Amino acid sequence: MGYYNQFDEEKTKKQSGNKLGYFFSGFIGAIIGAMLFAIIFPHISGGFLNQNGMSEKNIEQSNEAASEKNLQNVSLDVTTDVTEAVAKSSNAVVGITNIRAQSFWSQTQEAGTGSGVIYKKTDGKAFIVTNNHVIQQADQLEVTLADGTKEPAKLLGKDEWTDLAVVEIDGKNVDTVAEFGDSDALKAGEPVIAIGNPLGLQFSGSVTQGIVSATERTVPIDVNNDGLVDWQAEVIQTDAAINPGNSGGALINIAGQVVGINSMKIAQSAVEGIGFSIPINYAQPIIQDLETYGEIKRPSIGVALRNVNEIPAYHQQETLKLPKDITEGVMVERVFSGSAAQQAGLQEFDVIVELDGNPVNNAIELKKYLYDKKKIGDDLNMKIYRAGKLQEITVKLTTEGQV
Repeated sequence: MGYYNQFDEEKTKKQSGNKLGYFFSGFIGAIIGAMLFAIIFPHISGGFLNQNGMSEKNIEQSNEAASEKNLQNVSLDVTTDVTEAVAKSSNAVVGITNIRAQSFWSQTQEAGTGSGVIYKKTDGKAFIVTNNHVIQQADQLEVTLADGTKEPAKLLGKDEWTDLAVVEIDGKNVDTVAEFGDSDALKAGEPVIAIGNPLGLQFSGSVTQGIVSATERTVPIDVNNDGLVDWQAEVIQTDAAINPGNSGGALINIAGQVVGINSMKIAQSAVEGIGFSIPINYAQPIIQDLETYGEIKRPSIGVALRNVNEIPAYHQQETLKLPKDITEGVMVERVFSGSAAQQAGLQEFDVIVELDGNPVNNAIELKKYLYDKKKIGDDLNMKIYRAGKLQEITVKLTTEGQV
């Protein structure tokens, strides 16, 4: 019994000793495991230091503080080449409202709005260039300045061939005049900015940015709305958004100079980013004439014309007696009495094939050469076919009439 009790006591001591050993072993193992875990997975632990002596939690807190500081230090006064260009010229772009009279009680109503560019201020007057189609058929015109001030406007002159017009307002509230740039210096890919009033005065002073898509583009124009092309307009192509109401507004370069007068766009569902602007170098002499004379003084031959390629082959051969290899040119359909053509001896059914040594294929080319290259009083040397024979004739150009 005593042995049994002694055995039990020793057994109990051994069991207590074993338990204590197990405890220390487990405790040390837990510490080692925690250290290994922190080393292997440092992103979970917040107590270990990086190479700079900072804990991960401290780094995160530092980054958050730096981010907040950076956010607070961002300037709202952002200045770029674009913002400077817009600031320089935007106040020179105005809204133009076309007002037409109604027959009912002689009331008037707004027929449409467009844009315009103040290009000159002198003797208390301000002068604005816009598109002819903006002011067309207007009984009254009203200009809205950039600050919202409205001024009655007077039409000084318009030209349907170039789609340009000039109006005048009182200059007392005008502070900014646009600076003209050099449209001949434009390059494809150069940044440009359109400023105007798309969809009316509600969006006045809207700015869109793009590039010069192409220079020296030609676009067919139906001047008299008869469904036939009368003219090939020379334009700048741009992908800067140009919408209804932008017409007559400014296309500016990155220096804030006006390089074009926005005129039209291709408005088809499958087409995006094809707008056109009248080059300012081309527009300037037109603007000057409209301001001074109220019209463009163009030279005239005094004939009605028809394209040879529109005449049936039978009449080309039998009526006009043209050589078989002559399929292009311009036939004189009528010679007007007292005209330069009559004085020079030009006759009905003559076919014009050259002007000053330059081939002429159709009436549009003839008009463009006449209007762009010649002046009233100039001599125009023609090569014509008359009854199948090539002849030369010189016409002294007179004032504008029929072509």
